[in-house]
Amino acid sequence: MHADAHGQPPIKPPQPATWREAIFELSAHERPSASDGERRAAESIAARLHALGCPAVVEQERAHGGYWWPLGLANLAALGGALLVSGQRPGPLRRAAAVLASGVAAAALWDDLGHGRRWFRRALLPRRPTWNVIAQAGDRMTPERMPPRTVVLIAHHDSAHSGLVFHPALGRIPPRFFPRLHQRSSHTLPILYGVWLGPVLVSVGAALGSRRLLRGGAALALATVAAMADIGMSPVVPGANDNLAAVGILLAIAERLRDRPVDGVRVLLLSTGSEESFSEGMQAFGQRHFAELDPHLTEMVCLECLGGPQLFVLEGEGMLRMRDYPEAMRDALADAAAEAGVSISRGLRTVAASDAIIALRAGYPVATLASVDYTKLPLNYHWPSDLPQALYWRTIEDAIALCEQFIRARASSR
Repeated sequence: MHADAHGQPPIKPPQPATWREAIFELSAHERPSASDGERRAAESIAARLHALGCPAVVEQERAHGGYWWPLGLANLAALGGALLVSGQRPGPLRRAAAVLASGVAAAALWDDLGHGRRWFRRALLPRRPTWNVIAQAGDRMTPERMPPRTVVLIAHHDSAHSGLVFHPALGRIPPRFFPRLHQRSSHTLPILYGVWLGPVLVSVGAALGSRRLLRGGAALALATVAAMADIGMSPVVPGANDNLAAVGILLAIAERLRDRPVDGVRVLLLSTGSEESFSEGMQAFGQRHFAELDPHLTEMVCLECLGGPQLFVLEGEGMLRMRDYPEAMRDALADAAAEAGVSISRGLRTVAASDAIIALRAGYPVATLASVDYTKLPLNYHWPSDLPQALYWRTIEDAIALCEQFIRARASSR
């Protein structure tokens, strides 16, 4: 096997129709966001899709490739603001500077955590290449006729850094010590509010001269900086559940549509890079392609962490502001599950975020198909144990059947 231009042996794709093997193969290689490993994974996925009869391209985009620097630096700015007014009687200029520094930090965090314009990281942080894979299946558009209805299936092939905040023991606390509350809850604890509240409390405390608010905000900001540093220095996980299981589904759907073609619906199989840096790859895909995709003729299904024990149609997502997916899309996925004979649950929202949030903010009908375990979290989330051997393969097979049924239902309803 020859080394590529970057000095690394290429990932050799096996024969077509081996989506399970693809999960094992890709999980053996580190794939942090916007890295050479991510590029090699993208090229391997594109080659597999091409071998399955789906024309595929790898599009190079630009991304920062992490979230710990933007979140950590914003909280460092808030800490600096708190230090400015830490004396006995800070003057008005110091108080104004503290309010400004922490206020700008809070605004930057609201934008970044909400998957907005990302002006903070774009202005201050370096960017590097990231890679998206796009393949066409189903009924393909031709110049001789109007574009068909389009379904976009979205996965991602980069993998996350670990960190102590992702320790599995933390997710087991609510079901063990607060079982009734945990059973009734529609989402897990929104811990990212702590990332944003630190700068908010510092800004308000500096404006009001409240030392209690300043101390509380500084403590939250310091804890955030420590957590982000730990994540940045932690190893990259194998990412079998998050999100190679979804990549496997894209390959399986490509095979099924090759063997049993559909008319009247074009299917785009999209695997993004830099999803783990807050959907930078999906954001770049939108900037490049959303103008070509009519929201009235396009539906999107985000596939996330589908190797756990319990399959769900999520109701919505949001790190700070919860946004529900269109009800019609959620119901359509549930209907497809029923028609495919797949057991699926409803009622959960995620306080993390997926690539679906980019499409949702852009006005597309979109919903997310995911799986969780009894903690209501993804299996082995951002932890070194996220290996192919731990996957619930039946759940992945159910998700494949659901997605195929969803596509065929779209074709028959035209």
